[in-house]
Order: sequence, then C-alpha cells, then structure tokens
Amino acid sequence: MGTPETVVDLLTRAGGVAERATLVRLTSRRAVDQALRSGEIVRDGHGRYALPVADEALRAANALSGVVSHRSAALHWGWELKTVPTKPDVLVPRNRNVSAERKSVAALHRADLTAEEVRGRFTSPARTLVDCLRSLPFDEALAVADSALRRGSITKERLVTLAATVTGAGARQCRKVAAEADGRAANPFESVLRAIALDVPGLDLVPQVPIRARSFSVQPDLVDEARRVVLEADSFAWHGDRASLRWDAQRYNNLVVRGWWVLRFAWEDVMHDPAYVRRTLAMLADLVDERAEVSSRPGTAA
Repeated sequence: MGTPETVVDLLTRAGGVAERATLVRLTSRRAVDQALRSGEIVRDGHGRYALPVADEALRAANALSGVVSHRSAALHWGWELKTVPTKPDVLVPRNRNVSAERKSVAALHRADLTAEEVRGRFTSPARTLVDCLRSLPFDEALAVADSALRRGSITKERLVTLAATVTGAGARQCRKVAAEADGRAANPFESVLRAIALDVPGLDLVPQVPIRARSFSVQPDLVDEARRVVLEADSFAWHGDRASLRWDAQRYNNLVVRGWWVLRFAWEDVMHDPAYVRRTLAMLADLVDERAEVSSRPGTAA
C-alpha cells in the first residue's frame, strides 16, 4: 500500500476546500486538528476548511495595494478549483508601478475596477467569475463555474447573462463556459472529465443522472442516456475502502449487464493526461456508432 494521503493532499485534490466531516472520515480527527493548529489548513467563512491560499493572497494584495482576484478570490468565495495556485492572484490598477521584487510574490493581474467589482480586499463574486472564465484554461474555468453554481453563489440564468456582457479577449470562452456549466457536477475532477468529453464528437454527457431499473438504482458521475454511456471519475482517496470497492464493482457490473458502456478514469489521467482520456473517449464514440450501425441493418437482431 502507498503512503496515506495527508489532509493537505486531500484538500488539494478536492480543489482547495472541503467539509470537515469529509476530511475526518478520510484521515482522522487528530490529523485534521493538527493541520489546523499548524496553519497548513484554515477555517474559511463558509463553514468548511481550506488551504491557506486566500489568506496568503490577502497578505500579498495588501503589500501590493491591490485586491485578491482570479483563482485566489474563487477560493475565498468557497469555490473548488482544478488547480490551486502556487502564487496568490492579485489585481492592481493598470497604471500601478510594481517593482520586480514585489511582482515575484504574486501572480499579478491588471485592470481598473469599479466599486461594484470589489468586496473588501477581494474581487466581487461576479467579477471573480468573469476573470476566471475569461483567462483560465477551459477545463479550469468550467470547474470554477460548476462550483459557483453548486454552492448557490449564482444561478445558471445569471451566469449566462453575465457572460453575455463580456467583451474583448476571452469573451467567446466566457459564453461557452456559461452555456456548459452545470451545478450538478460533484467536484472539479468530474468537471474536468466533462470538459475533456465536450471535445469528443458523438457524446453528450450530463452530470449525476439517475439510472433506474427493477431492483437497481445508481447515479453515475456522467451519463449519455441516448448512447447508454457512463463515465466514472474514480478516486481511491475518496472511495478507497473494501465496502466501497465492493459497491462500485456491483454497480458497474449491473450497468454492463444491462447494456451500458462504462468507462472509469483515474484522477491522475484526467488531471495530467487529458490526451489519453480524449483518445479513449473517441474510441468509445466510434464503437457506439458501429454498434448502432450494425443494429440498424435489416435482419440484425436488436
């Protein structure tokens, strides 16, 4: 067996924020309390625990006379990320002179903000969403948008309307992310898997769709009902005990014998080898099409 993951490891995989109960279940009460005392994690304002990125960003923003923005602000608002920033995101006015030494402590962004776009020393939720949707890679932007919807920070209608007001660089991506965002996505891992799948023609995957049959009911991570395709974002850290393994095996078997295609993807592949995931999904789409073509031929049994 490998080395057990620490509280910090689990929070990083979870997107930077998580419930205490989840962390205690996956590690121990003692480990969580020790991480809190040592400053490795902090309580955020949403009744959850977080990596201290937002706090570090606040100190950097104060030093630069700026505001916390982008991914660091997203963490402050309680949204999970695909990637926790290694440097705090800080936004300063366009004409602000910043020394090279001070630039080195933060990922520096420049813009002139209105009063409505600032909350204390952070960009407002709406401005934070626009900055993330506009400037992050698509999969990271989708993870932020999904999380904001999941946490009730914004409605789907408001998100689409907000994206429609964006002009200039990144406006097209803002609208695409808003259109695809779905608060049913359980976590950034699942959001990133869906982002990859969106690039594969022939698949139409929706998060957390219940599948029910006689004496059988499951709710997989991603489902294409028309093509009977299921994708699962499998993380050993979050399901790694014997009872969970048995349950997963049973539900996957129940899906397969009922005619569903089931693919399972590890966190490492989704986050670090999207090309492999994309190739695999493309092969699956081709197989689904081939099966449909064969089934539609005259004299072929359904």
